[in-house]
Amino acid sequence: MTSALQFIDIPSPNYDERGGQPIEKLVLHYTGMQSGAEAIARLCDASAKVSAHYVVEEDGRIFKLVDESKRAWHAGKSYWRGCTDMNAHSIGVEIVNPGHEFGYRDFPESQMQSVMALCHDILSRHPISPRSVVGHSDIAFERKADPGERFDWARLAKEGIGLWHDNPAPRTPFTPLKRGDGGEGVRQLQEMLLFYGYGVLIDGLYGQQAEQAVTAFQRHFRPSLVNGIWDGECAARLLALIKKIA
Repeated sequence: MTSALQFIDIPSPNYDERGGQPIEKLVLHYTGMQSGAEAIARLCDASAKVSAHYVVEEDGRIFKLVDESKRAWHAGKSYWRGCTDMNAHSIGVEIVNPGHEFGYRDFPESQMQSVMALCHDILSRHPISPRSVVGHSDIAFERKADPGERFDWARLAKEGIGLWHDNPAPRTPFTPLKRGDGGEGVRQLQEMLLFYGYGVLIDGLYGQQAEQAVTAFQRHFRPSLVNGIWDGECAARLLALIKKIA
């Protein structure tokens, strides 16, 4: 199927073959650099060994760096729903934004419109389920925070891109879980996060890894408060998401 979108071709040398693996996931990133030009230069630098299929500028321009048939190098060490070679199974889209290190800011309307158009275009060609439209922080929560809590995941879901929870009321009563806690409640949380897709270790301990996974979940599904503490609002949202995929 041929895309109707207009792309600016800037080929990157950083790719290899997918090895016959199906494209089943869509990963959204922010560039995390001071400008889009700087990000594209790095993604096209052979010595950097990183790339993405597309880059979406703040003004809405879409750059195509790697053909979808090829394996771009955007995900790194990652995990989603049992998959550990995310590059082989995904399309990677970099969204220009300086990120948390260089002055994280809202994503402009022109950029969001292009991101949604590009996602629809990609989804029209590949059997990617809503649960597998994810952020870099979802698949690599121990080291990544992008595209972050300012990215409007709820809006994308309303447009048929990804999954959302419709803001369910929290269960009451609910005792929050935080770093240092342990026991059956923590184990159940870990099991639910793993079932949804996150690469969580199930050990019944709310340590650094569990806190990072919760933080990633909040960046995506509860962006109004990202604190790494699992509360009734977070629990209600995860249960609502699980019901949608059951």
